[in-house]
Amino acid sequence: MANPKRRHSKARTAKRRSQYKVKSVPTTQECPNCSHAKLMHRACPTCGHYRGRAVIEVEGELY
Repeated sequence: MANPKRRHSKARTAKRRSQYKVKSVPTTQECPNCSHAKLMHRACPTCGHYRGRAVIEVEGELY
């Protein structure tokens, strides 16, 4: 394995690390069944539907 000949400066390291951003807000979309916000690629917690079919049972109607 190759090893670095010289140490990288703190500024160079910080410039590289500045691109590692953390998404603070997860991506949401509107549920096509009940129109509530839900996380993408997850079943809707309000109605229990995912990709047009019921996949989880929800206690009572919340909406």
